[in-house]
Amino acid sequence: MKRWRIAGINFDHFHMGDLLRQTSEHPRAEIVGISDEKPERMVEAARNFSLRADQVFGDYRTCLETTKPDIVILCPAASRHGEWVEKVAPFGAHIIMEKPFAGSLAEADAMVAAMRATGRQLAINWPLVWDAGQQTAHRLIKEGVIGEVLEFQHTGGNRGPLYHGADKIEKEPTAAEKAASWFYSKGQGGGSLLDYMGYGTTLGTWHLGGKVPLEVTCTWDLSGALEVDEHSITVIRYTCGLSKTETRWGTFTDPWTYQPQPKCGFVLKGRDGTISCHDYEPVIRVQTRARPEGFDVPVDVINAPNRNPVEHLIHSLETGAPLIGPLTIDISRIGQQIVDTAYRSAQEKRTLPLVG
Repeated sequence: MKRWRIAGINFDHFHMGDLLRQTSEHPRAEIVGISDEKPERMVEAARNFSLRADQVFGDYRTCLETTKPDIVILCPAASRHGEWVEKVAPFGAHIIMEKPFAGSLAEADAMVAAMRATGRQLAINWPLVWDAGQQTAHRLIKEGVIGEVLEFQHTGGNRGPLYHGADKIEKEPTAAEKAASWFYSKGQGGGSLLDYMGYGTTLGTWHLGGKVPLEVTCTWDLSGALEVDEHSITVIRYTCGLSKTETRWGTFTDPWTYQPQPKCGFVLKGRDGTISCHDYEPVIRVQTRARPEGFDVPVDVINAPNRNPVEHLIHSLETGAPLIGPLTIDISRIGQQIVDTAYRSAQEKRTLPLVG
């Protein structure tokens, strides 16, 4: 069977380390090269995955021309997603883009157009998709356990983007590190809204069955010394009701260690019941008309090919099976529309109709 050649390009987002690890663990995939404009950002990956010097590149073109990958993993700053897809697409590889979809809807559409011309697949990775609670909740929705989903309430965030690295290794950022990081740069797509709202709007759209909202109202906190927000709250109006997403950097704890209060995750309301699925927890809570008192459902055991985006995309390319909802352009684009509208709403301090 085919052995998949995968290259990792642009290390702006530390999730590159996670995605390269998933590649190294796949029985029929190999890391053929990595590239970044700052060599020091590749040192850890080169060491962790035993890459040779001739597999580490300072120029992406040389990397792509030399290694000829089947799949490219891209982890640029949010504001540069379109730029990097347009750079890489002509080399004819499939692309896994680390979340968010893009810095704007126009940029997302340009990415889609660039990939359409190649006939290759563009998959948007939202790491929360691989959490067993999310997949279990969606299975129950598809089985009709709570009826048509009408609302989602999402709370997302962590202590801050520099308080952990690849594989969630904890660290304490310095003021200098914050000042130098794109996460805290308005011009580079920083801020908790752009970092985390896409999780809520994209996975929320998935759980809602692709519903498109009418209008969006957002506010954020810009009272500190930073030029980006660390807290935002957005209300999304649909014909079927109101949904909400809240993003925060500065939670008391990280949800993958100890759930903060309020808990990070989703509450989903259907016509015939509700589901609460909080990030990384071993059970989800369900209410139905037959059991209004509620009951716990252990999360499913997630097996290949639904454990991570690398094995999932490879499976899709080999079998023709569709990508899971949030990785698709259709679902991610609706999520991006909501994020764009929310950002403008916060800037203009008013409710806006959905853009795009």
